[in-house]
Amino acid sequence: MGRATKVVLAYSGGVDTSVCIPYLKQEWGVKEVITLAADLGQGDELGPIQEKALKAGASESLVVDAKEEFITDYAFPAIQANALYENRYPLSTSLARPLIAKLLVEAAAKYGADAIAHGCTGKGNDQVRFDVSTTALNPQLKILAPAREWGFSREQTIEYGERFGIPAPVTKKYPYSIDRNLLGRSIEAGPLEDPMTEPPEEIYLMTKAIGDTPDTPEYVEIGFVKGIPTTINSETLAPVALVSKLNEIVGNHGFGRIDMIENRLVGIKSREIYEVPGLLVLIQAHWDLESLTLTADVTQYKRGIEETYSKLVYNGLWYSPLKAAIDAFIQQTQERVTGTVRVKLFKGTATIVGRQSENSLYSSDLATYGEEDRFDHKAAEGFIYVWGLPTRVWSEKMKG
Repeated sequence: MGRATKVVLAYSGGVDTSVCIPYLKQEWGVKEVITLAADLGQGDELGPIQEKALKAGASESLVVDAKEEFITDYAFPAIQANALYENRYPLSTSLARPLIAKLLVEAAAKYGADAIAHGCTGKGNDQVRFDVSTTALNPQLKILAPAREWGFSREQTIEYGERFGIPAPVTKKYPYSIDRNLLGRSIEAGPLEDPMTEPPEEIYLMTKAIGDTPDTPEYVEIGFVKGIPTTINSETLAPVALVSKLNEIVGNHGFGRIDMIENRLVGIKSREIYEVPGLLVLIQAHWDLESLTLTADVTQYKRGIEETYSKLVYNGLWYSPLKAAIDAFIQQTQERVTGTVRVKLFKGTATIVGRQSENSLYSSDLATYGEEDRFDHKAAEGFIYVWGLPTRVWSEKMKG
């Protein structure tokens, strides 16, 4: 790996990334540390975070508003792919990592840095996503990961930071590790490490408890153009506004909580809690619209592609040749995925109750059992004979 002289550090304002600043300079001889905090809609005030980085010894503290790019270039393609890792997790946190890596690489080029750094430990998935994405974008850059090597316990990390004026966390009563962006929140650690422990209500922020949700259903109509969500209840909204509004509407009805045992890339099973109200509804609505507008063979073949896509994103291979090839396939399938889906929200559920499209392949004349039926029933007998012929021949041979 080698050491570096000027480093761009992915900065969140937390203990680990703050301690990385003096550690890189004192222990690894880095001359200059530039921090970069990406605003992906996490809701934090980035001004104080910027100030904290400078106090910890950063020569410059960058804040980049990347919310629109995050939704347009990362979230929307994932929705078109109906991306659900292990058929459950819609990759809300995973999708942020290749974008942050891209911002780090761009900042390194702008400021003449010879390395990027992050505060990931050796047990998680994010280290893989940052490292592999960085390598794909600029294989010449060094990648430094102090928290993967320093061997500190949590207490030792805090103690090291205090030596350089980094304040300890205010309270230890909230033991959870939380990552948030516009797409949702991931919550882990503390009592949640026991898979039998029910998540306490205090950990949730974007979704209401069922007992606090409205007692009457709410209907929301989501409009798509070529697989991209563009309207809510016929109102055209910009990408960030659309996701924000949907989070609010859907979260108000308590939908979007996921509690799962997840298989990390590094081989560890981890208990993860996710809050993803808007994103989960968008994927469900999009998936349903595809069933109306795509032919059976495309729909069925795409399901396998979607699983591969989800694994690639989860495993840090956003910038890979296979991902690029799959992207081309998915974009081709989306040409006719335009229409509106009606969703009924009620007491923690989101149920698709209607869909329409100018490109609909549904024919009421063929589907109906009424007088309008124009399906040729007599053709079925010949079809079944030909379709079942291989099975008939096999059966005759097996029975001698």
